[in-house]
Amino acid sequence: GTPQPAEVQTYDDHRIAMSFAITGLRAPGIRIANPECVSKTFPEYFDVLRSLTTPAAQR
Repeated sequence: GTPQPAEVQTYDDHRIAMSFAITGLRAPGIRIANPECVSKTFPEYFDVLRSLTTPAAQR
């Protein structure tokens, strides 16, 4: 089915946060609870993701 807007509980699991961050690129309304849990393995994850998905002219 089509993902619906929701808050995703990560349960402090960086893999859930990272996976749903990617899902959220195509499914509006996905919110990640405790996104900072990614810092245990990839502190720059959201910065890198943003740089990959933001057009160069807007950086």
